[in-house]
Amino acid sequence: MEVSRRKAPPRPPRPAAPLPLLAYLLALAAPGRGADEPVWRAEQTIGAIAVSRADGVFVASGSCLDQLDYSLEHRLSRLYRDQAGNCTEPVSLAPPARPRPGSSFSKLLLPYREGATGLGGLLLTGWTFDRGACEVRPLGNLSLSSLHNGTEVVSCHPQGSTAGVVYRAGQLWYLAVAATYALPETETANRCNPAASDRDTAISIKNTEGRSFDTKEEGSLKRRDGGAGSLHFVDAFLWNASVYFPYYPYNYTSGDATGWPSMARIAQSDEVKFQGQVALDCGHGHPYGRRLLLSSSLVEALDVWAGVFSAATGEGQEKRSPATTALCLFRMSEIQARAKNCQWDFLPQQTNCKEDQPEKVQPIASSTMIHSDLTSVYGTVVMNRAVLFLGTGDGQLLKVILGENLTSNCPEVIYEIKEETPVFYKLVPHPEKNSYIYLTAGKEVRRVRVANCNKHKSCSECLTAADPHCGWCHSLQRCTFKDDCVHSENSENWLDISSGAKMCPQIHISQRSKDKITVTLVGSISPRHSGCVVKNADTGRELCRSAPNESCTCSMLTAASYKDVLVIDVTFSFRSWHLSKRFNFTNCSSLRECPACIGTGCAWCKSERKCIHPFTACSPSDYDRNQEPCQVAVEKPAPSKTAGGGGFEGNKMNRTNQGRQVFSVKSIEPQKISTLGKSNVIVTGANFTRASDNIVMILKGTSTCDKDVVRVSHVLNDTHMKFSLPSSRKEMKDVCIQFDGGNCSSVGSLSYIALPRCSLIYPATTWTSGGQNITIMGRNFDVIDNLIISHELKGNINVSEQCVATYCSFLAPSLKSSKVRTNVTVKLKVQETYLDCGSLQYLEDPRFTGYRVDPEVDTELEVKILKENDNFNISKKDIEITLFHGENKQLNCSFENITRNQDLTTILCKIKGIRAASSIASSSKKVHVKLGNLELDVEKESVASPLYFLIGLPILLVIVIFAVAVGVTRHKSKELSRKQSQQLELLESELRKEIRDGFAELQMDKLDVVDSFGTVPFLDYKHFALRTFFPESGGFTHIFTEDMHNRDANDKNERLTALDALICNKSFLVTVIHTLEKQKNFSVKDRCLFASFLTIALQTKLVYLTSILEVLTRDLMEQSSNMQPKLMLRRTESVVEKLLTNWMSVCLSGFLRETVGEPFYLLVTTLNQKINKGPVDVITCKALYTLNEDWLLWQVPEFSTVALNVVFEKIPENDSADVCRNISVNVLDCDTIGQAKEKIFQAFLSKNGSPYGLQLNEICLELQVGTRQKELLDIDGSSVILEDGITKLNTIGHYEISNGSTIKVFKKIANFTSDVEYSDDHCHLILPDSEAFQDVQGKRHRGKHKFKVKEMYLTKLLSTKVAIHSVLEKLFRSIWSLPNSRAPFAIKYFFDFLDAQAENKKITDPDVVHIWKTNSLPLRFWVNILKNPQFVFDIKKTPHIDGCLSVIAQAFMDAFSLTEQQLGKEAPTNKLLYAKDIPTYKEEVKSYYKAIRDLPPLSPSEMEEFLTQESKKHENEFNEEVALTEIYKYIVKYFDEILNKLERERGLEEAQKQLLHVKVLFDEKKKCKWM
Repeated sequence: MEVSRRKAPPRPPRPAAPLPLLAYLLALAAPGRGADEPVWRAEQTIGAIAVSRADGVFVASGSCLDQLDYSLEHRLSRLYRDQAGNCTEPVSLAPPARPRPGSSFSKLLLPYREGATGLGGLLLTGWTFDRGACEVRPLGNLSLSSLHNGTEVVSCHPQGSTAGVVYRAGQLWYLAVAATYALPETETANRCNPAASDRDTAISIKNTEGRSFDTKEEGSLKRRDGGAGSLHFVDAFLWNASVYFPYYPYNYTSGDATGWPSMARIAQSDEVKFQGQVALDCGHGHPYGRRLLLSSSLVEALDVWAGVFSAATGEGQEKRSPATTALCLFRMSEIQARAKNCQWDFLPQQTNCKEDQPEKVQPIASSTMIHSDLTSVYGTVVMNRAVLFLGTGDGQLLKVILGENLTSNCPEVIYEIKEETPVFYKLVPHPEKNSYIYLTAGKEVRRVRVANCNKHKSCSECLTAADPHCGWCHSLQRCTFKDDCVHSENSENWLDISSGAKMCPQIHISQRSKDKITVTLVGSISPRHSGCVVKNADTGRELCRSAPNESCTCSMLTAASYKDVLVIDVTFSFRSWHLSKRFNFTNCSSLRECPACIGTGCAWCKSERKCIHPFTACSPSDYDRNQEPCQVAVEKPAPSKTAGGGGFEGNKMNRTNQGRQVFSVKSIEPQKISTLGKSNVIVTGANFTRASDNIVMILKGTSTCDKDVVRVSHVLNDTHMKFSLPSSRKEMKDVCIQFDGGNCSSVGSLSYIALPRCSLIYPATTWTSGGQNITIMGRNFDVIDNLIISHELKGNINVSEQCVATYCSFLAPSLKSSKVRTNVTVKLKVQETYLDCGSLQYLEDPRFTGYRVDPEVDTELEVKILKENDNFNISKKDIEITLFHGENKQLNCSFENITRNQDLTTILCKIKGIRAASSIASSSKKVHVKLGNLELDVEKESVASPLYFLIGLPILLVIVIFAVAVGVTRHKSKELSRKQSQQLELLESELRKEIRDGFAELQMDKLDVVDSFGTVPFLDYKHFALRTFFPESGGFTHIFTEDMHNRDANDKNERLTALDALICNKSFLVTVIHTLEKQKNFSVKDRCLFASFLTIALQTKLVYLTSILEVLTRDLMEQSSNMQPKLMLRRTESVVEKLLTNWMSVCLSGFLRETVGEPFYLLVTTLNQKINKGPVDVITCKALYTLNEDWLLWQVPEFSTVALNVVFEKIPENDSADVCRNISVNVLDCDTIGQAKEKIFQAFLSKNGSPYGLQLNEICLELQVGTRQKELLDIDGSSVILEDGITKLNTIGHYEISNGSTIKVFKKIANFTSDVEYSDDHCHLILPDSEAFQDVQGKRHRGKHKFKVKEMYLTKLLSTKVAIHSVLEKLFRSIWSLPNSRAPFAIKYFFDFLDAQAENKKITDPDVVHIWKTNSLPLRFWVNILKNPQFVFDIKKTPHIDGCLSVIAQAFMDAFSLTEQQLGKEAPTNKLLYAKDIPTYKEEVKSYYKAIRDLPPLSPSEMEEFLTQESKKHENEFNEEVALTEIYKYIVKYFDEILNKLERERGLEEAQKQLLHVKVLFDEKKKCKWM
């Protein structure tokens, strides 16, 4: 995630030929592109945006919600709605090209209660997660926990719609929400399955202050199921004490609108009171009407509602046309008056409606605007002018200003997104500054200025534009926003559009009498604060000056000497600004008209009707002080517009009858041109030569804009004529041809699109002979005229190109005569403009060294052509290979691949479908290679010379080495002996030191175990149970973890109720399980899943579940007794074995939490402390201190402890005054910066008892040395690069940080990244094995690595064991202890059950019963818990911790084993580590088993009461309906087998009927779903 400011892009290159003035200005001044606007880039496509009055901008993207400041430069907080640290969408969406409103994972984003007296602002969010959940959070900080939440409030389908509004009724706040709860789709990827009661709900009212968004009985309105598809809701708003919901009927399967857009109205109260619905007709100008509603905006100040409507343009529907979309405005008073209390789209409450369909309301005709591709609208009122902002599908932001009678003007393009991303359906204004609007598109949000005031260069131009956001600032002499004008509160310094252009200050010069010239300032400026100076511009001589603070006039007497003054400068000075004008009298006598004469400052003589120098006398009667010398009036002809219209007159046959002549038009080519226009557009048809020269093309784009009328350039022949089209902005236009003033004959549509943009040239390197296929990627390539290669010596070279919209391909031209290495520029020519597209590098032609021919089989030859290594990317279409053999025979060789080796590159081709391949190979002469324009013959590779060389080289080397060895051996022998002695002494010394240090540490080291480690972070029961039920199927978790407290117990639908009753038939259920287990494709995974689904379905019926467990266990014993009874319950291969695991988890969850949880958490914490006390390699996770030899870091460097003084920056997430922000932290000099961050965070938690408030990836560390600061990073410019480019991670030692250094912790500004996963290109403590790496550069790594032996560090295993020993024994004894001399009910009950079964089966071997108990409790439950602390606690298990816990779990199981272990010196260390402790543990286990057996047996009533209490505890914990549905899937999959089994079993006839009844119910449900 990042924030950036868009800089103005470079101007297009200067054209080679002059551009038409308008086109060139258009190319340079694309609207809005020069704006320095902030951009926020999200990680996923944005699905919702909202702005609060005081707490910033809220943006939902993927599964994240970000809170941004108003400038979009800083993220204030973030909410991860699905998975912490992950914003990715849980289900990949394939949205339509124009996403429908609400088609995202975020459904509602509603700030409310802002400004309410004594109440803080709240944010209501709705998501598809958890079956359409809503949450209410404080506006100030998203990271705070939700105040209220509830499920099934919004649509749980990503493509389904939701619209809502929050309002106050009485003392409570209510949410009126309309949603598409059920879609006619097959089972969706996110397993969204709304309750039956919600499937037909359309509109409901929820109490936002209730714990779970309660709905009253009268609080919902049902959708009428009349086959019209679903209702897609676009918006919700309040007006005149009612709530309005604009929507349209929509078929999500076909993509068709099945009815007219409508507006539903309900009362603004605490229950749904339907007040009527009305249809909205915005179909004017389109033959089939516009039935989709894309965007909605209430202009409350005018009591007008604006909507963007569209015709369907999806696959299989009509193409986009200039009339596809339209902006329509409706008066709310008319909508309210015509909304009849008849529910055509909702379940009827009244039956006295006579009409078959709702009444259609017509829009305000004068304000309707037709356009090809609108996507969004926002309306407001500024200075009593209605202003509408419109987004388009090609990334434009348009601005429409409504005149009197709400008449639309031609929209102005105020901003363009250069990537042309479709604008999001919701435009949001800045809450405080009316000069900004938030523009959302794709993954980006921009803060955009609402007007381009600075494009108006004069006061009159500024005010004539009639943009209410702009005005003329005198002090700046610019057209600006009012906020940008200094002292704008002073009315004399600011002119807005209400003043009119006539109030703009203007300097006038007039001859008031025969001998007096007067210079005056007219307009809105007060003359009292100005002074005036008139100067001769040629000499600088002052002609006149008025006194300050007097009237702003300057009078001069006419004099003969002034007749020679040809140019004067007039300046009026005010306090902080000046106004100047130059008058040129050179051409006065040549001017023949009064308006032109006085406009230049000259004088007009009425009597003589001529223009004269103003300082020349004229007849006195010509001067009249009270009136202008002449009136200037220039009237523009009114454009011919049809309000809301956009079509042309003409018959359907595209013919024009003019007298006896019949003309017809067929097509126009091309149908896309750039915004620069096009000089050769061809129209085809018939009888063109029979027309006179009066042939014109009329182009009509947006309906409220003027038409373009273009005369024909040249009639080429009777069927073709050519037009030269002018430049225009981006849009689609209707085109028609008019012959001799007759009717205009339609020829289709024409699209003006943006100039091409290049993104990639591939390949970017080619050879000088040319001919290689080059591809340019980008967009809008279908409007280019030519593709040009620009060379510094050869100039511009036209190349033949093949272009479509997104890429162009061409053959690189030959530059053979140029220098070997040269760069050329690829340019695109559009009209007379040349656009740079990137560079292409030419290198020397490839060099081939030879070829080899290998016969694969007798019908196939493999040819390998060898060439020198180069930088060319040769593809199959670049190369042709021909093999010559025998008497000039030739065979074409099919290219296969190219392989690059260290010395040579091999091109492989194959010749297939031949005979006598060996003969052809032996007779091959040469290979002809055609590589683009390069053609050459390659000779066969010479074998003899290299062969002799390879034979001779080893012999020569042996001789040389032998001679050198003999000569040097004697000389070096003494020195070598001496060095070996020194190295052996050094090695012996190192070994002694390491062994002594290990012994001393074992005896003296003591780990400071923290007695108080805060609250144990237990998971709640739901998550604990689901992690044990589905350890490897996390995808099932979210569908079972809904808040079920708000569900009605009687709400279970009929088919699931029937299935539930059937499962509660013990005989039926046991028969089903046995039948399933006999099916070959009912895998072990299926058995485990079935057992877990069954556990959840019977979670509230534990007594019944226990009885099923007993029956299945007895059946399993019957199977085991025939073979080996000791193997029973050893593995999880049957439903009952997994069922037993789940049963133990349910029944022992309380014991685990109350007795075992705390010592278990202490063990994990202590183990982590010990591991982090020594070096840990961040790449491999190996550590010096561990229990597992496989995770032992034996290549350990020397290390020391560094004490740091850490200063934490104050952040909003943690600004309590009680927090200690200066903390001393011990780290190791070999720790990476990331490891140091973790230790600093842990120290903060230990010191303050609460976390810092940020994630690790959100903070930076900074070393402070005096006034200098240095940011600490794992990788930066100073990182050591080893051999083969491997980067060594920076450590505390790398930065030479010493004891007592000050480290500052501060929050990153932006660009948070997830935890870094380092690749094989990085190393930390374990360096690469190559000897070349032994000498590591840098003064912190001087010397060579010391000799290391893994076995030297095995004492570290023992050291770790000693450190955690007391904690481990406490944990073990908490498991096999009997608190208050009572065993947990489940253990006592099941152990007694096993004893009874052994007695029944006359099993006398006590070992068998011991093994059964061990397999059912320690193996099936406790080992699973010990190896997976994340099942019990909200913590993350690292691979290293997993390795250590495996050793502990092994020791735990060894304690329950009856086999005596025979361990030797070669036994694994994980067995040896606890070998001495196991005998003690075994005795304790035997005592534990005996103590349980000796306890008095449980009565059936005691056990039943325990199970009943546990059942009640877990009511509404899980969604049992989902479990029942999953069970039914297995039943229906093996339905025939189950049915056959039931038929064969006696007493199951009733169950058989019930099963058939259940199947009928499910099948009916399936049919309804499809219908």
